[in-house]
Amino acid sequence: MPWSKIVGGSSRLGELLEELATGLEQGLLPAGIFNDPEIFEREKEKIFSRSWIFLAHTSEIPSPGDYVLRYILDNAFIVVRGEDGQVRAFLDMCRHRGMRVCRAEAGNASHFRCPFHGWTYRNDGALVGVPAEREAFGEGFSKADWSLLPIPKLEEFDGLLFGNLSPEAPSLKEWLGDASWYLELVTKRSHAGLEVLGPPQRFVVNTDWKLALETFISDSYHTLMTHRSLIELGIAPRDAKYAMYGEQIHIPGKGHGTMVVGGPPGAKLPPFWGYPEEMMERAKTSYPTRTHWEVAKETRIFLITLFPNFSLHNPIRKPDHLYPKPVPMLTFRVWHPLGPGRIEVVSWGLVEKDAPEWFKEKALHSYMRFFGSSGTFEQDDTEIWSHVARNAGSTLGRRVLFNYQMGRGVAPDPNWPGPGVAYPINFTDENLRNFYRRYLELMLD
Repeated sequence: MPWSKIVGGSSRLGELLEELATGLEQGLLPAGIFNDPEIFEREKEKIFSRSWIFLAHTSEIPSPGDYVLRYILDNAFIVVRGEDGQVRAFLDMCRHRGMRVCRAEAGNASHFRCPFHGWTYRNDGALVGVPAEREAFGEGFSKADWSLLPIPKLEEFDGLLFGNLSPEAPSLKEWLGDASWYLELVTKRSHAGLEVLGPPQRFVVNTDWKLALETFISDSYHTLMTHRSLIELGIAPRDAKYAMYGEQIHIPGKGHGTMVVGGPPGAKLPPFWGYPEEMMERAKTSYPTRTHWEVAKETRIFLITLFPNFSLHNPIRKPDHLYPKPVPMLTFRVWHPLGPGRIEVVSWGLVEKDAPEWFKEKALHSYMRFFGSSGTFEQDDTEIWSHVARNAGSTLGRRVLFNYQMGRGVAPDPNWPGPGVAYPINFTDENLRNFYRRYLELMLD
């Protein structure tokens, strides 16, 4: 049966997905899956309309009435903590005629009022005010039938709030699978948990969302060249292959992938990411298992990407040229698709709640310097991503096959103590091949 019959739509869409299915196990991906309008429309339906998407961290809305606006595709959601302390998320759309009822990206409000006709909602979503209700709608009107629409699904993992547009979606726990073990390397590092350092930074990049996340799920190989100037300046480790020395782990059937990187052989690095000693001691008792601690204490760079578009990066870097020691910085990021070949990067800096204030300041500086919107690493990466996306969308370039063959034939590490399938070297595309297996599965479903 022609692939166009399987996937619907045009024969071009079917051909692209057939090329992906045929080439994936050989490590060959069609450039045409990036920056393609038909592919993007199918991703909206098959990927983003039924996947768990990161919305916010609970520390962004600590008090009753605190809210932030967050997005899944073109849907805006008010993520708000009610007066009862419960966190909810509502579609930012008045039930009367569809106007947005929240006009700020963050704030504190007990109620949200539509500026069109004045319908007013409590921050638990209930409609409580209708101007001229009796005269306009009569005695039989029931406000209880016209509350704000809640997001179909909203769940939390250690302070991370995820939403899902599909009421039939599996639970967040099931969606994460064994990836939750690796998330805990960061979320369980302190009994106090994490807190965000200010509002997220947001900036638009002309690239495909898949190209951006590739860097954070598998492509440590790019550090050799893309960030070479930082190595030469002494900002990154002197050994240009520093990102190679670690394990790359993927979760089969889920699409998630992580990279756990130690130090180059012989390198003198601070213990436990460079955290203050008291934080290191607290981590020994906060991790859920001894194995978490054993893995964490050898780690200096940690990345994880949860399918489809949430990444976490936790490396050590010197916050500035004056401070003598590297400091761990932590960033969450969402690769929010705006259209074919265009994304908004939403980037948070975070730190442990119980960290000393001086450490929080250094961690923020380190995040801003390297992975803020004008950060050195961020600038390197976004420049590259935009050119790749432009070429992938070009008339001739879209016919090219990209190479994802790195690490084929390398045997999994039987001694890795954590879950998932681990490889003893980080220069491999194994996580990417796993990601695209899951991607293809959903695109053809």
